[in-house]
Amino acid sequence: MERKRVGIVLFEDIEALDFCGPYEVFSVTRVREERRREEPSPYEVLLVAQNAGPVAVCGGMRVIAGYDFSTCPQLDVLVAPGGFGVRTQIGNPAMLDFLRRRAAEVETLASVCTGAMLLGFAGLLDGRAATTHWRSLQWMRESFPRVAVTGDRRVVEDGRLLTSAGISAGIDLALRIVARDYGDELARATAQHMEYPYPDANARRMAC
Repeated sequence: MERKRVGIVLFEDIEALDFCGPYEVFSVTRVREERRREEPSPYEVLLVAQNAGPVAVCGGMRVIAGYDFSTCPQLDVLVAPGGFGVRTQIGNPAMLDFLRRRAAEVETLASVCTGAMLLGFAGLLDGRAATTHWRSLQWMRESFPRVAVTGDRRVVEDGRLLTSAGISAGIDLALRIVARDYGDELARATAQHMEYPYPDANARRMAC
């Protein structure tokens, strides 16, 4: 089986569930449920940061990025999570350059929560529809007047670009990517394994 390679970008003060949610979805997906223990996920999930090694997450958890921007192999899917650290990263040329370069190569470009702001400041949202955490919708509207900012959907799909609402919505986003890549049935089986309600409805769960 040829596996798709997913790169999830890490940075200091990233929101834990923003990247852990998609990581869980991609890592537990199985093409053949009956061989869950014998066969790997069809996704190979990589954690990538500007510098490989420990990264401090919001709340104090530390995770290990296995690749830095220069050693990250070619990707099929690129995910930009959010968190308070986004406010520093939008002024980080190395981060924005990495996102621009890899966005041009991948099949699927995605963001969770305020990770969409990273894509926006990298110039990757202009002329597209996108969303972000409800608290940052106005920030997005003011920062990117050429973006169709959407506040009523949990996940917004615009071609190969997918953006999600805040934090837990990253799980919905990842399940949608699984459905796009391998079909709705496999995505539903993944959600069932996680004991997570499959997102048939895409309405935002709170008024914005």
